[in-house]
Amino acid sequence: MENWLFFCLLPFALLLSSCSVPNLEKPECTESRIAVKEFYSFHFGHEMKTTEESLKLREKFLTSSLFASFQQKIGENDVFTTNSADFPKAFRLGVCKVIEPTKTDFEVVLFWKDDNRNEQKIIHIEAVKQTDKWLLNKILY
Repeated sequence: MENWLFFCLLPFALLLSSCSVPNLEKPECTESRIAVKEFYSFHFGHEMKTTEESLKLREKFLTSSLFASFQQKIGENDVFTTNSADFPKAFRLGVCKVIEPTKTDFEVVLFWKDDNRNEQKIIHIEAVKQTDKWLLNKILY
Protein backbone atom coordinates (compact mmCIF):
# COMPACT_ATOMS: atom_id res chain seq x y z
CA MET A 1 0.00 0.00 0.00
CA GLU A 2 2.81 2.42 0.84
CA ASN A 3 4.49 1.80 -2.53
CA TRP A 4 1.26 2.63 -4.34
CA LEU A 5 0.96 5.95 -2.47
CA PHE A 6 4.60 6.81 -3.21
CA PHE A 7 4.21 6.16 -6.94
CA CYS A 8 1.02 8.25 -7.07
CA LEU A 9 2.49 11.20 -5.19
CA LEU A 10 5.84 11.25 -7.01
CA PRO A 11 4.41 12.28 -10.42
CA PHE A 12 2.21 14.87 -8.70
CA ALA A 13 5.24 16.37 -6.92
CA LEU A 14 7.20 16.46 -10.18
CA LEU A 15 4.29 18.13 -11.93
CA LEU A 16 4.07 20.85 -9.27
CA SER A 17 7.79 21.58 -9.38
CA SER A 18 7.73 21.89 -13.18
CA CYS A 19 4.90 24.43 -13.10
CA SER A 20 6.92 27.23 -11.52
CA VAL A 21 7.46 30.27 -13.72
CA PRO A 22 11.08 31.42 -13.91
CA ASN A 23 11.80 35.09 -13.28
CA LEU A 24 13.54 36.31 -16.43
CA GLU A 25 13.79 39.91 -15.25
CA LYS A 26 17.21 41.19 -14.22
CA PRO A 27 17.65 41.85 -10.49
CA GLU A 28 18.03 45.61 -11.10
CA CYS A 29 14.61 45.68 -12.76
CA THR A 30 13.01 43.60 -10.03
CA GLU A 31 14.38 45.92 -7.32
CA SER A 32 13.55 49.17 -9.08
CA ARG A 33 10.11 47.90 -10.16
CA ILE A 34 9.10 47.79 -6.50
CA ALA A 35 10.05 51.46 -6.03
CA VAL A 36 8.37 52.67 -9.24
CA LYS A 37 5.19 50.72 -8.49
CA GLU A 38 5.11 52.00 -4.90
CA PHE A 39 5.48 55.57 -6.13
CA TYR A 40 2.72 55.36 -8.76
CA SER A 41 0.39 53.54 -6.39
CA PHE A 42 0.88 56.37 -3.90
CA HIS A 43 0.53 59.01 -6.63
CA PHE A 44 -2.74 57.64 -8.02
CA GLY A 45 -4.15 57.35 -4.52
CA HIS A 46 -3.58 61.02 -3.68
CA GLU A 47 -3.96 64.50 -5.19
CA MET A 48 -2.37 64.42 -8.64
CA LYS A 49 -2.00 68.18 -9.15
CA THR A 50 1.52 69.44 -8.61
CA THR A 51 1.13 71.49 -5.45
CA GLU A 52 3.83 72.27 -2.92
CA GLU A 53 2.17 69.89 -0.47
CA SER A 54 1.72 67.01 -2.96
CA LEU A 55 5.29 67.39 -4.18
CA LYS A 56 6.63 67.33 -0.61
CA LEU A 57 4.73 64.06 0.04
CA ARG A 58 6.46 62.51 -2.99
CA GLU A 59 9.96 63.78 -2.19
CA LYS A 60 11.07 60.48 -0.60
CA PHE A 61 10.53 58.73 -3.96
CA LEU A 62 12.53 61.27 -6.03
CA THR A 63 16.14 62.21 -6.60
CA SER A 64 16.99 65.68 -5.34
CA SER A 65 17.44 66.94 -8.92
CA LEU A 66 13.99 65.73 -10.04
CA PHE A 67 12.39 67.16 -6.91
CA ALA A 68 14.09 70.53 -7.51
CA SER A 69 13.03 70.64 -11.18
CA PHE A 70 9.39 69.97 -10.27
CA GLN A 71 9.38 72.72 -7.63
CA GLN A 72 9.47 75.08 -10.62
CA LYS A 73 6.30 73.49 -12.05
CA ILE A 74 3.78 74.02 -9.24
CA GLY A 75 0.28 74.29 -10.74
CA GLU A 76 -2.73 72.39 -12.04
CA ASN A 77 -0.77 69.87 -14.11
CA ASP A 78 0.35 66.39 -13.12
CA VAL A 79 4.09 66.35 -13.80
CA PHE A 80 4.34 62.64 -12.96
CA THR A 81 2.07 61.37 -15.77
CA THR A 82 1.24 63.68 -18.67
CA ASN A 83 2.49 67.11 -17.56
CA SER A 84 -1.08 68.28 -18.14
CA ALA A 85 -4.39 68.53 -16.28
CA ASP A 86 -5.61 65.41 -18.14
CA PHE A 87 -5.22 62.93 -15.28
CA PRO A 88 -5.19 59.24 -16.17
CA LYS A 89 -7.41 56.82 -14.25
CA ALA A 90 -4.94 53.94 -13.85
CA PHE A 91 -1.42 52.75 -14.65
CA ARG A 92 0.49 49.54 -15.32
CA LEU A 93 4.23 48.99 -15.29
CA GLY A 94 5.57 47.64 -18.54
CA VAL A 95 8.96 46.68 -19.90
CA CYS A 96 12.09 47.43 -17.92
CA LYS A 97 15.57 47.91 -19.39
CA VAL A 98 18.77 48.03 -17.39
CA ILE A 99 20.82 51.02 -18.55
CA GLU A 100 23.56 50.59 -15.93
CA PRO A 101 23.74 48.50 -12.75
CA THR A 102 22.30 51.48 -10.86
CA LYS A 103 19.96 52.83 -13.56
CA THR A 104 16.82 51.39 -15.17
CA ASP A 105 14.20 52.59 -17.64
CA PHE A 106 10.55 51.61 -17.18
CA GLU A 107 7.60 51.89 -19.49
CA VAL A 108 4.59 53.11 -17.52
CA VAL A 109 1.31 52.62 -19.35
CA LEU A 110 -1.33 55.20 -18.43
CA PHE A 111 -5.04 54.52 -18.95
CA TRP A 112 -8.14 56.66 -19.42
CA LYS A 113 -11.37 54.68 -19.53
CA ASP A 114 -14.93 55.89 -19.04
CA ASP A 115 -18.18 55.98 -21.04
CA ASN A 116 -16.69 58.36 -23.63
CA ARG A 117 -13.02 57.50 -23.68
CA ASN A 118 -10.79 54.44 -23.85
CA GLU A 119 -7.19 55.49 -24.31
CA GLN A 120 -3.69 54.61 -23.20
CA LYS A 121 -0.30 56.32 -23.36
CA ILE A 122 3.22 55.18 -22.53
CA ILE A 123 5.71 57.30 -20.61
CA HIS A 124 9.23 56.34 -19.54
CA ILE A 125 10.63 56.55 -16.03
CA GLU A 126 14.32 56.49 -15.29
CA ALA A 127 15.05 55.08 -11.84
CA VAL A 128 18.45 55.28 -10.18
CA LYS A 129 19.88 53.56 -7.14
CA GLN A 130 21.29 56.00 -4.60
CA THR A 131 22.56 54.81 -1.22
CA ASP A 132 20.82 51.43 -1.56
CA LYS A 133 17.47 53.00 -2.48
CA TRP A 134 15.80 53.20 -5.90
CA LEU A 135 14.46 56.68 -6.76
CA LEU A 136 12.73 58.25 -9.75
CA ASN A 137 15.23 60.41 -11.62
CA LYS A 138 13.60 61.37 -14.94
CA ILE A 139 10.15 61.27 -16.51
CA LEU A 140 9.90 61.30 -20.30
CA TYR A 141 6.44 62.08 -21.67
